[in-house]
Amino acid sequence: MPIRQRSFPALGAAFAGLLIVTLSACGDDEPDRDESTNEVTEAGDADVFSMSVGDCLPDPSAATGEVTEVAVVPCDEPHEGEVFFAYDIEEEALPATAAMEAIVQEQCLGANFESFVGMPYDESVLEVTWLEPTAESWAAGDREILCIITDPAGGVTESLEGAAR
Repeated sequence: MPIRQRSFPALGAAFAGLLIVTLSACGDDEPDRDESTNEVTEAGDADVFSMSVGDCLPDPSAATGEVTEVAVVPCDEPHEGEVFFAYDIEEEALPATAAMEAIVQEQCLGANFESFVGMPYDESVLEVTWLEPTAESWAAGDREILCIITDPAGGVTESLEGAAR
């Protein structure tokens, strides 16, 4: 299933959404993590429900449509994306597409992006993708949006925090 692309013409960078669908891991290739920091120390496929702020993704565009696992790597290895913010949706019902876009725009492209990167989204060359609940995962209690910052140039070998570009 293709990635759900969403563009906001007033903003300079691309903006795309990914969907989360199931509640269990599909494999046993979970990445190794440092127990004290939860940082990924060895690459693997992370269950989307075990992902957290600071996880780095070698190719966020590889996780398209409804996903259960996403490849993650240590942030000192080449990657294109990084989870930079997590937000729990406060609405009673799963927001419709337009409402979800508004939430993502506020939470992923506003002050949280600027605070992380060091400049406003509409002035940055960096892009944003996100993981959002599906109807199935929402019914099971999933309320989390994971905001993922990406560098279209790729090859990043450190956090994009404070990148100011």
